[in-house]
Amino acid sequence: MFKQTAGEKLIEQLIEWGVDHIYGMPGDSINSIIEPLRKAKDKIKFIQVRHEEAGALAAAAYAKLTGKLGVCTAIAGPGAIHLLNGLYDAKLDKAPVLAITGQVETDLMGTDYFQEVNLDRLFDDVAVYNQRIMSAEQLPAVVNQAIRTAYAKKGVAVLTIPDDIPRFEVGKEARITTNFTVKQELAPQKDDLNKAKVLIEQAERPVILAGNGVHGERETLLAFAEKIGAPVVLTLPGKGVIPDKHPYCLGGLGLIGTKPSYEAMQEADFLLMIGTSFPFTGFLPEHAKTIQIDIDPTQIGKRVPVDVGLAGDAGATLRWLTEQISRKEDREFLEKNQERMNKWWEKLEKQEADESEPIKPQRLVRALQQVASDDAVMSVDVGNVTVWMARHFHMTNQSFVISSWLATLGCGLPGAIAGKIAFPNRQVFAVCGDGGFGMMMADFVTAVKYDLAMVVVVMNNHKIAMIKFEQEVMGNAEFGTDLHNPDFAKYADACGGVGYRVERSEDLLPSLQKAVMQNKPCIVDVVIDVDEAPMPGKIQFSQAVGYTKHMVKELFQEGKLDLPPL
Repeated sequence: MFKQTAGEKLIEQLIEWGVDHIYGMPGDSINSIIEPLRKAKDKIKFIQVRHEEAGALAAAAYAKLTGKLGVCTAIAGPGAIHLLNGLYDAKLDKAPVLAITGQVETDLMGTDYFQEVNLDRLFDDVAVYNQRIMSAEQLPAVVNQAIRTAYAKKGVAVLTIPDDIPRFEVGKEARITTNFTVKQELAPQKDDLNKAKVLIEQAERPVILAGNGVHGERETLLAFAEKIGAPVVLTLPGKGVIPDKHPYCLGGLGLIGTKPSYEAMQEADFLLMIGTSFPFTGFLPEHAKTIQIDIDPTQIGKRVPVDVGLAGDAGATLRWLTEQISRKEDREFLEKNQERMNKWWEKLEKQEADESEPIKPQRLVRALQQVASDDAVMSVDVGNVTVWMARHFHMTNQSFVISSWLATLGCGLPGAIAGKIAFPNRQVFAVCGDGGFGMMMADFVTAVKYDLAMVVVVMNNHKIAMIKFEQEVMGNAEFGTDLHNPDFAKYADACGGVGYRVERSEDLLPSLQKAVMQNKPCIVDVVIDVDEAPMPGKIQFSQAVGYTKHMVKELFQEGKLDLPPL
C-alpha cells in the first residue's frame, strides 16, 4: 500500500490548489520539503532566488498581477526573517500569499537551538493565518485552511513546519478537508444605494477617485462616469483602471499627481471614492458630499468622513447606480477639467521632448513608451522613478505593479521576475531607480538562470533622489543620499545577460529598441539628470517655504545656490 510523507502531501496539496511555482532558497530546516518538491518538479517549479526578500516580493507581485496565490519558502531563523519585508508588502496591498518556513525539530524547540527563532510571534502581525504544524496528521487540514484564508482575506498565510514533521508518514487518521475556495456576491443594502442615488443626482461638480478595487471594471466605471459627467482621478494602485489619455481621466492625485486632478478636487461638491482608502487626505475636498464604495466595510470612513457608505463589489454597485440614476446633461465642470488636462499634457510633452543632456527622466519615459507593447507588464520600483512613471507613462492595456502601501525600495526587479513567470509571452519591464535596483540586483542572475527575458531600465543619477528632494522641501541641507554605483551594463554582461549603457540622448531609443529585441534579460543603464526634481503638480506654500530654507542653508554651508526647474 502506498504511503505518503507529510512533505509529499504538502506538495501534492499545493499542486491541487493550482500552485505551479515557489520562490525560495533551500536549506537545512526545509530540506525535508525540498526533496518532495524535487520529485514533483514536472508539476511545480522551484525558483531559486538569491535572497529570500526577493522571493517574498516576487510572490507578492505574482499575486497582485494574477489574483492567484503567490508562494515562497525559507529556512528557520535568518531565512524566515528575510521574508518579512515582502510579506508586509503583500499584507498592505492585500495580495494572497503563502509563506512556508522551516523550524528546528520538535524535540529541540524551546531550547535556544541553532537558528531557532520564535516564528509564531515573528509572523503574528503580518499574517491573516499563522500556524505551526505539530504533526503529520494535522498538516493536510491546516494547509487547506491556510490557503483558503489567504484567498478569502486577501492576505498572508504562514505555515511554520518543524524539520522532522515532513518526514513522518500521513496516516489514515489525517483530516481530509476541501481544497478549493468559494466566492460570494457582496452587494450594499438597498437603503444605502437609494441614499447614494439621491446624493449623486444632486451633485453639480462630481469627481470620482478610483483605486485598486476597480481593476477589471473599466467599461463599468466609464459608463458611470459618462452618465454623471464626472472626471476620474486615479490612485497609484489604480493606475491603468482606465487609459491615462482617456477624455475622462485626470491622472493621479497627491505629490505624484497632476495639477488638474488637484484643482478638480478643490472645486468638487461631490466625491465618489471607489475601491480605495486614499491616505493623503489633504488632497481630498473638505466640504464635498462623499460616498465610498468598498468591498471591505472596515475601510469605509476609515480616513475621511463619508455621507454614505456602500459595502459591496465595485462593479456590481456601479452597474446598479448607472441603471438607476438620470443622465446629467450639464457638462460644464467636466469640460473645464478636460481643457485643463489637455494643457497639462502639452506641458508634459514639452518636458518629454527635451533632448538635452544629462538625459531628463521624462525623456526616458517617453522612449520607454515607444518600445513598450500594449500588453506589457510594467514593474515599477519606489522613489522618483514612481513619480516619472505615474505622470509620464500613458497606460493603455499594460499591467502596472508596484509596492503601493509599503512603498519598499527594491520591488521592481522581483516584480518583473514574477511578471515573466506569470505571463511568459508578454513583454516585461522592471523600471528602477539606482537605489532600488541596488537593493535587489543580486537577483538579476535569477532572471538569467531561468531565461526570463525582460528589460531592466535603471534611472541612474547616483542619488537616493527622492530623499534628497524631501530633505530640501523640509528646509534641510542634503545629506546621506549619494550613491556609489557600478556600471550596471557591465554587471548585466557579467551575469550572463545583456547590458546597454546610455549617456547620450541620441543613444536612448536605439538602446531600448535593441533591448526589447533580445531574448534574454537586459539592463539598460541610463545616466539621468540628478537635478531634475519631481515637483508636485501643485506646489504647496509650505513646500516653497521649505525649499527656500534649504537654498539658504546650501548657500551658507556649501557656498552654492542651485535653483530647481520650477
